[in-house]
Amino acid sequence: MPNIQTFSSVKNPAYRMYFGGLIGHMAGINMQMIARTLLVYRLTGSALILGLMSLANALPMLLLSLFGGAIADRVQKKYILTIGQASSALVSFGVALVLTFSYLSAEREGSWWILIMASALQGSIMGLMMPARQAIVPEIVGEDQIMNAMALNNFGMNIFRLLSPALAGLLIDIIGFDAIYYLMAGLYFISFIFTLFIPSTSKIVKRSSSALADIKEGLKYIRYETHILLVLVFTLICIFLSMPFIFLLPIFTDDILMVGATGMGVLVSVSGVGALFSSLVLASLPNKKRGKMMLMGGIMVGMALAIFAFSRLWYLSLILIAFIGIGQTLYMTLGSTLIQYYVSPTYRGRVMSILMMNFGLTGIGTFFAGMLSDNVGVQYTIGGFALVLVIIAFLAFIFIPKVRNLD
Repeated sequence: MPNIQTFSSVKNPAYRMYFGGLIGHMAGINMQMIARTLLVYRLTGSALILGLMSLANALPMLLLSLFGGAIADRVQKKYILTIGQASSALVSFGVALVLTFSYLSAEREGSWWILIMASALQGSIMGLMMPARQAIVPEIVGEDQIMNAMALNNFGMNIFRLLSPALAGLLIDIIGFDAIYYLMAGLYFISFIFTLFIPSTSKIVKRSSSALADIKEGLKYIRYETHILLVLVFTLICIFLSMPFIFLLPIFTDDILMVGATGMGVLVSVSGVGALFSSLVLASLPNKKRGKMMLMGGIMVGMALAIFAFSRLWYLSLILIAFIGIGQTLYMTLGSTLIQYYVSPTYRGRVMSILMMNFGLTGIGTFFAGMLSDNVGVQYTIGGFALVLVIIAFLAFIFIPKVRNLD
């Protein structure tokens, strides 16, 4: 039986409302990841267009995340979350309707642009909302519970990372894509309801400066807090190099492993099993040696992904993707925890907005990976990215004690 401290943040009623909203949102995102990437690949058969869709999602996040952080430091974060959840539900419902009425279909050549537009809208919403989602956690649970709360966040996300993709893949094979989008809209709406019950948390201070001036001030703060800067850079590099494989997974499942949508859902779900395990372990650990564990997570992801890229064996791929899930949870959870722990509350929203640019960097990485995959093949592309990650993470572990020694 796990130590009761593993779930200590759940005793907080405000955190329970936050957690309910989070898992509804992440369940929708994980279904969207399967449905959107597989749908556009089946409509076009192009790795380049897969990358283009990710780029359309990424650019608004990169452009708007900094503003999202500045807004999060100015207004109640709860309001940002409720508007974001409602908007996500509307976008998914709109895609479901165009699928139902066949405006988006293989028979309508070029209709894939609708998915590109929906991806861009979702990226805009995420860019403005996600800094507030991250920055509100310490205001709800307090600094001593940040690591526990962040690990439980990942635990909740990974439960649905485990269940949602397999369910999405199965439903796609049985009843089609439109049902998935209706279900996603419902999940986002449930998240909206939970978020309404989060109490107001922020201490709002009126600012005479503009949002751009606030952003500049936040960037200056990060520049001089080198331990925060180094953790941010390492985490973003890991995301840029390791996450694109998820968005190119339809190529592996359809063309290399030959397992289809159901197999793709199973692979992502097994990755979620590894992530779930590491989330529970992190939630139970004391606040020690977090820098070392974060760096080791980057090394683990790179090594497992390098082998996965060239695997043609189904069961070997399942084992490897579980280790990828473990490593990703280590560097993402610990990177976010360390930043939240060491940052000044005055700058928390703006600093977390830099970290939330990871979603945009994932899209840009996927775009370049898609272009390379069309020329040199997806296996050499993803394998090359993974080897670069192993080298960077290993060098960081050896030569950057300021990060390695962080507790």
